Amino acid sequence: MDSAQNGSVVIIGSGLAGYTLAREFRKLDQTTPVTVITADGGEAYSKPMLSNALSQQKSDSALVQKTADQMGSDLSIRVLTHRRVSQIDRAAKVVHIQGGHSEPYGRLVLALGADARSPGLEGPIYSVNDLDDFRVWRSKLAQPRRILVIGAGLVGCELANDLTSAGHHVTMVDPAPWPLGRLLPQELGEAMSTALRDIGIELYLNTSVSEMTADKVALKNGAEVSYDLVLSAIGLVPRAKLAEQAGIAIDRGIVVDRRLQTSDHHIYALGDCAQSPAGLLPFVMPLMAQARTLAGILAGGADPLRLPPLPVVVKTPCLPLAVCPPAPGAEGTWEIEGQGRDLKALFMSKDGAALGFALSGKCAAERQSLAKLMPNVLD
Repeated sequence: MDSAQNGSVVIIGSGLAGYTLAREFRKLDQTTPVTVITADGGEAYSKPMLSNALSQQKSDSALVQKTADQMGSDLSIRVLTHRRVSQIDRAAKVVHIQGGHSEPYGRLVLALGADARSPGLEGPIYSVNDLDDFRVWRSKLAQPRRILVIGAGLVGCELANDLTSAGHHVTMVDPAPWPLGRLLPQELGEAMSTALRDIGIELYLNTSVSEMTADKVALKNGAEVSYDLVLSAIGLVPRAKLAEQAGIAIDRGIVVDRRLQTSDHHIYALGDCAQSPAGLLPFVMPLMAQARTLAGILAGGADPLRLPPLPVVVKTPCLPLAVCPPAPGAEGTWEIEGQGRDLKALFMSKDGAALGFALSGKCAAERQSLAKLMPNVLD
């Protein structure tokens, strides 16, 4: 009996989404065959640790929690490493792998992740989006360097703080008027600007890179910045091309319902590549909730995805932050209290309901108690 006939599960992707799903599924079903196909080495590691590994003097090998072989043994699954899927044949329920191999499936899960968004500039620009990226990036940092970080969002701020703590000189550029512009109101954004500058980071805000040469960039505000290395942290693009080529519905990501099911009832998606009814949620806690939900569905359950309030802790030791952003399109205003670094901002609706929060400094410790007051992301 082949995989398609016996209902086996094939997961494309060995990142946090793929391995978490395999682990959760094995808690419920110890016998159904599971195969993980990955284009990289299949090592299990915590992706969030990539943004603060330098200051902790962590090498790429130190970040590896388990090898692909160990994951296969622990979970009783097959892990096919360095295999890139080139096509999904939905009619035959087979995935084709570059090099000629094919793998049949009963149910297919796309845990493809996302690519670092390109800044559209010519030149050697690095990103830190996975363990292989980090391995290359770390090899460039044997001595103190002048590093230009393009993007002052969550990951950009974490990486900049980490690089500075590791002894490098960092300059950040972002078109927003303050760091984490999509997550923080102005007062907390300005507190973050001050904290970054206080540890030696140069900030160029309200501008962007217009031209890049071998050792400097010209900014649209007329400034020039010299650099040794450029690191881009301007967001992620869900990997949806494989699904699109197979005729599966996509929007900004691979469209899934509350069962994490795509437009093909035998194919599911989760993690950074998936767009659920709650939208794109490129954070760890939603991913974990998706994995638990999908594991239950693959094991025969029916409970749909539910998402409670999911506060995000920003790993910036220069200024502790916790954010629970209001839903996109939510109407309301920020109400802010506190002083200096210690600020609490609540996003309040017109009828007085708290819809989100942002906390800095000592106030960040209130994130769990405040999360209980927030509406669910997905009921």
